[in-house]
Parts: sequence; C-alpha cells; structure tokens
Amino acid sequence: MVDHEPAKLFALSTCFHCKALIEFLEGHEIDFIVINIDEIEGKERRDKFKELKRINPLCTFPTFLAKEQVVVGYNQEQIKEILNIR
Repeated sequence: MVDHEPAKLFALSTCFHCKALIEFLEGHEIDFIVINIDEIEGKERRDKFKELKRINPLCTFPTFLAKEQVVVGYNQEQIKEILNIR
C-alpha cells in the first residue's frame, strides 16, 4: 500500500467556506495541514502561492489537495469520494 502525504488545505483565515471545510475535515478525523495564506509572509508566502497556483491556477479558496486530487471550493461530496468517507 502506498502512503500518501497528509491532505493540504489552502485557505484564508477569514474565509467562511474555508472554516466550514476545516470543521468538516476535523469532524471526520481527517489528517490534514491548513495553510492560511493570509497569515504567512515573505518567501514562504510566495512559495505557497506558487504551489497553490500549480494545482489551482485561479488561486481560489478553499483549495483542498488529497491523494493527488484537487477540490476547489467547499464540495463535501467530492471530498468524501476522494477520502472514502461514508
């Protein structure tokens, strides 16, 4: 079995949909990392934006990455399918 990196959530700390997605993931005990773009600065911020742009060229929030699949926006059904949540 191939181990995957923890899921990543590119978010803004002030985004309602981002907060709702965090609650959803935590409620399902999903291992994930939150990257609040608006809370980082300098080179790290540029690097994270570059990473975000590679997976979501529009750089919209939230952007969720898991198992090499990307979900743009708060789409519970798509996330459930990727993560095999019932």
